[in-house]
Amino acid sequence: MLGPSPRTRPGFRRIPLVALTASVALALSSCAGSSLGEAQGDAAPETGGPVRVGLLLPTSGVYAPVGADMLAAFELYIEENGGQLGGRDVEVVIADEGGDPATGLPAAQRLVVQEDVDVVAGAVNSATAIAVTSLFNEEEVPLVISNAGADALTGPSGSPYVWRTSFHNSQGDAAAGPWIQAAVGDGVYAIGADYAGGREHVGGFVRGYTEAGGSLAGEVYTPFGTTQDYQPYLTAIANSGAKATYAFFAGAESVRFVQQYKEFGLDETIPLYGFGSLTSSDVLSAIGPPAVGVTTVLHYTPQLDNEANGAFVAAYEAKTSRLPSVYSVQSWDAAQLIDLALASSGGDASGPVLAEAFGEVGEIDSPRGAFTLDGQSPAQPFYMLETQDVDGTLQNIVVDELGIASSTVP
Repeated sequence: MLGPSPRTRPGFRRIPLVALTASVALALSSCAGSSLGEAQGDAAPETGGPVRVGLLLPTSGVYAPVGADMLAAFELYIEENGGQLGGRDVEVVIADEGGDPATGLPAAQRLVVQEDVDVVAGAVNSATAIAVTSLFNEEEVPLVISNAGADALTGPSGSPYVWRTSFHNSQGDAAAGPWIQAAVGDGVYAIGADYAGGREHVGGFVRGYTEAGGSLAGEVYTPFGTTQDYQPYLTAIANSGAKATYAFFAGAESVRFVQQYKEFGLDETIPLYGFGSLTSSDVLSAIGPPAVGVTTVLHYTPQLDNEANGAFVAAYEAKTSRLPSVYSVQSWDAAQLIDLALASSGGDASGPVLAEAFGEVGEIDSPRGAFTLDGQSPAQPFYMLETQDVDGTLQNIVVDELGIASSTVP
């Protein structure tokens, strides 16, 4: 028994997106089975009717605001392109990823097996993305990850059906390492949350910083999700002789760490650097004034000065009455990648054909700056951002451009 019909099943919404309508309604395994080339020869082209796109996004729970940004950007891209992707009308089905694999894996299974979508975009949580990889590989359905950053999701150990338009965890941190070494010299203290993602982010920074000649003042990891008081760690930083701190935290942990860093007075003598999640748009207002002066590395800010970003910010703000986030641009580019691949394949949405077409897209003109897919993940520009108070509004302002960061995980 399959349970409730897709139209009534909890956690699902189906949204037909037709070109002639006036607007768009809201709504790690190895390769298994046939190779891409073999599957192409056996399958008839899938070019008739709407292309069915599944969106695996959190619509409930702590990550729901992230999911809302990603959904708004994906549907905006379709609206801006006449209700089509690659010249085909679109039908979107949304499944609630929730906050972990316990909800994310069943949601992905329903999209692929029961809803029979042609391609899926989304996946916020890395643990969920890792858990669903074998499903997409075995079913030969392409997945475009538009947030999850676990290093192993793409590259040599990944699946030919799993691509991403976000980043891999250590990418930006490694790019920031030489810049911070040049600015500070020796004596950076590295700190992060103690889970796989935290260790990948901090490890990326440590690698980039030490390979550039830097010597650490210390490195420590804090219990993930349970640390409320960072004073013991701040005391250790103060007593280490550090010239600067590099931190990876996200969400509520970012708020607590940055606020307590300011309260402890460390910002006056030991400047704080970190990955962009430390002061990203989803936490910036909660942190408040203590965020001013923090310098982070990220691949997007709505303040970027380029033509594609200007148009994107204006359209997104008109649609949502808020500025886009890094989650928004990653989702916009997921829609753009699917659009370009479908155009390249002549509208053929069969899994092996579409997955191969992703690799033939070439340079993508993104609001973040142009990027290419290398190893199925973006080789993309990163920026050093300083949080500033601009006329009473906290903004992450570009203070330097790091150029294109490799998508290859060492």
